[in-house]
Amino acid sequence: MPSYRELLQQVKSEIDEIDVPAAAELRESDTPVFVDVRDRSEWDEGHIPGALHVPRGYLESRIEAAVPDRDARIVVYCASGARSAFAAKALEELGYEDVSSLAGGFTDWKRNGYSFDLPRVLDEPKRRRYSRHLLIPEVGEEGQLRLLDSRILLIGAGGLGSPASLYLAAAGVGTLGIVDDDVVDDSNLQRQIVHSTERLGEPKAESAKRAIEALNPDVTAKVFRERLSSENVDRILGEGWDVIVDGADNFPTRYLLNDASVWHGIPVVHGSIFRFEGQTTVFKPKEGPCYRCLFPQPPPPELAPSCAEGGVLGVLPGVVGSLQANEALKLALGAGEPLVGRLLLFDALETRFTEISLRRDPECPVCGDHPTITDYIDYVEFCAGPAPQVAS
Repeated sequence: MPSYRELLQQVKSEIDEIDVPAAAELRESDTPVFVDVRDRSEWDEGHIPGALHVPRGYLESRIEAAVPDRDARIVVYCASGARSAFAAKALEELGYEDVSSLAGGFTDWKRNGYSFDLPRVLDEPKRRRYSRHLLIPEVGEEGQLRLLDSRILLIGAGGLGSPASLYLAAAGVGTLGIVDDDVVDDSNLQRQIVHSTERLGEPKAESAKRAIEALNPDVTAKVFRERLSSENVDRILGEGWDVIVDGADNFPTRYLLNDASVWHGIPVVHGSIFRFEGQTTVFKPKEGPCYRCLFPQPPPPELAPSCAEGGVLGVLPGVVGSLQANEALKLALGAGEPLVGRLLLFDALETRFTEISLRRDPECPVCGDHPTITDYIDYVEFCAGPAPQVAS
């Protein structure tokens, strides 16, 4: 039975090897795929820029997703060139036509003075907390780090803001802003799950902050105990938010937020609820319609009852708020297809989703080709009574 050394020499005689200078030259003149088959701890200590990390133990099961083109020029490397030799042989057996093993591996790459990346990585506690995210190719460690760097602003800590804030916090969104000037009332507790009986009378923004930071200490909750207005909207939106989750239940706030988000260039994940019906969409400046493309002007009060007047099924905000959190995470990750130009309707009585296509209106007074609204307007007179700012 051959020894390991003999087996290695046999495999090396059956594959193509490339030395470090030739690999570096190939990297500059061509577009090869470098595949790093070392363990995670080795990868974290540095790797060739642009390389794909597919540990040797997972190579056969993961390479097709990482490199679907079997005609691609592939350079496999490990620390010294031994594991990569066996990996190159395995790739040839899987049908990859142009595979080389890097002789001397990453050790020789560094020794010859070629550049390498030292990645920013999750520590072990974070790897455990977000382990299910790390298993998803569309998220992974890079995506999780992106989430931890993300800043998402929640307009309202009520019916929609409650589930959205909890799921965004659990997902590891690093900074969550909370805009709300209301206090926790016992009528809120039927659906506003971020609050509790012991917090009756407490400002909602502070109550939500406590719940968020108790759920995930990686998250910082920044509180704005004020109602969004033309006086403060630039100050609040000017703090560098990546995404806004709109949980407002009144038209003055929705229109003000829409105009400000267009001018600040921040995507808004819109949601609204009433009785058994909910809807959500994404308004992304320059890539789709804005709120005013759908509704150029607020409706009269008699056509816009609040949830306090008409009621809402307690679980409905959970469904719509979770959909909003999903869209916000997709935007933060740059993954999937956000609901830009699509309005998703949910009927809780029928348990039915309906999608409606939306289009940008070139005559829109805010995002159109020739905008006529260029300054903030407070539509307080259109409000259907003194409803709270957040989704009820």
